[in-house]
Amino acid sequence: MKPPPERKVVTVAEPQSAQPALVPKLAIELGPLLVFFAGNAVGGIYAGTAAFMVATVISLAVARFRYHKIPIMPLISGVIVFVFGGLTLYLHNETFIKLKPTIVYSMFAILLLAGLLLRKPVLELLFGPVFTLTEQGWRKLTLRWTLFFIAMAIVNEIVWRNFSTDAWVSFKAFGFLPLTFLFAVAQVPLLQRHGESPRDEADDPNAEKRT
Repeated sequence: MKPPPERKVVTVAEPQSAQPALVPKLAIELGPLLVFFAGNAVGGIYAGTAAFMVATVISLAVARFRYHKIPIMPLISGVIVFVFGGLTLYLHNETFIKLKPTIVYSMFAILLLAGLLLRKPVLELLFGPVFTLTEQGWRKLTLRWTLFFIAMAIVNEIVWRNFSTDAWVSFKAFGFLPLTFLFAVAQVPLLQRHGESPRDEADDPNAEKRT
């Protein structure tokens, strides 16, 4: 009697193929912020705002060309950049562009909280193909990101209301993103505790006996 053929796992190479894609993703995310910082340093907040809007269009176009779609969160952020950037330039009032991060973070927090209340975690809809978590894991992760976005909205309000425009621009370019990155890294233990790797069952020789 022939033994059953071994099942092949094809997901091992995915992390290697994902690593080269990290650089363009970072460029798409970081590019407009760096352009905003440079434009403000050279020509002031209004020149920086105009450059920020142009760079945002370019980054969204690059994302559309490279990935054949525009991720929902950068798209929402881009729309708000145009609304508040346009108001900043039209009314010559820098308050609007300073409010933009507060509005974006608040919107994300509301979306995540609404998903929790409706028992449809938004993060699972966005990152389900990337992470495989238990239901409890998605709830905990969503709650943590909700609280993080609320905290970031509060931080933005504190910075722009109490510091100079140049200090706020610098913090926006070099503060928000590192904080977000560090917070994301801090969630790795949660992902590991509540992860459901699709390879576990394939690698387990007793998996078939349990089904």
